[in-house]
Amino acid sequence: MLELREIECLITLGEQLHFGRTGRKLRISQSRVSRMLQDAEQKIGGQLFDRTSREVRMTALGKLLIDRLRPLYGELNDVYADAVALSRGATGTTRLGFTGAAGGGYAARLIRAARTYAPECHVVLREVPCGDLLGPLRRDEVDLLVARLPVIEADLTVGPVLGTELRVLAVALDHPLANRSFVRIEDIADETVFRLASTAPDYWQDHQVPLVTPAGRTLRLGQEVQTCQEILCLTAAGQGVAPLAKSVARYYAQPDVAFVPIQDLPATSVALIWRTAEENARIRALAYCGRQIGGEQDVLERMSA
Repeated sequence: MLELREIECLITLGEQLHFGRTGRKLRISQSRVSRMLQDAEQKIGGQLFDRTSREVRMTALGKLLIDRLRPLYGELNDVYADAVALSRGATGTTRLGFTGAAGGGYAARLIRAARTYAPECHVVLREVPCGDLLGPLRRDEVDLLVARLPVIEADLTVGPVLGTELRVLAVALDHPLANRSFVRIEDIADETVFRLASTAPDYWQDHQVPLVTPAGRTLRLGQEVQTCQEILCLTAAGQGVAPLAKSVARYYAQPDVAFVPIQDLPATSVALIWRTAEENARIRALAYCGRQIGGEQDVLERMSA
């Protein structure tokens, strides 16, 4: 059986492909890296790396093993960090930001979980404008943020996914698409499409509402809107259509707006985000709570499928 330190060494060597850099990253000698590799290969009974005086390369066996070990090792580290955070009794106040009614729903579940798993951690809620998604987090106005993915920023950590939703198209009740069982993005190529005005990165905006259809047609955007309520008001008035998360239909149901499933847009996920440099015991404790409600969400999705 491989020891934890050997697993860490194999994963790091697979990333660095250099004994010296691996040793420096793990704060051990280069010869110690070599010995751990030899021990691991002896236990497994096969060569994991080809090494010469000029280069180090993973063998097919090594790549297979390391690709399987990496997520397991990451999960083990998460479990350890969770245990440490909870054992230290994460105390004090944490400011939790969220956007929209759906984000508020996830935030409420997170607070309920915190009462069980981190009772000494006091959570203060702050609603974040949809148009300034990451601003409050970077300005240190909140410590954690419930936000829709993707978020790919060097200074931010994406924590546990709290839930994943299918996508729907909001249309006026008398719109030709309103009675369809589903739509595709190509179906709205000739429509005016609304999306939230935001300072979020372009990749985030394009994931929520793409600018181009699969066939290469550019979607015609309507006026800039600041809230879901504005989108639905314009949609009800027949001014356009809007791709949205399925939860919008639950939180903002309106008698004159229909919500039609979108078949070819990827699902949208909501996760906890925080500033990497500011991670602390409270954040790790709430991240643990987030993993608990994320697991509950998976069960609910399977039951409703």
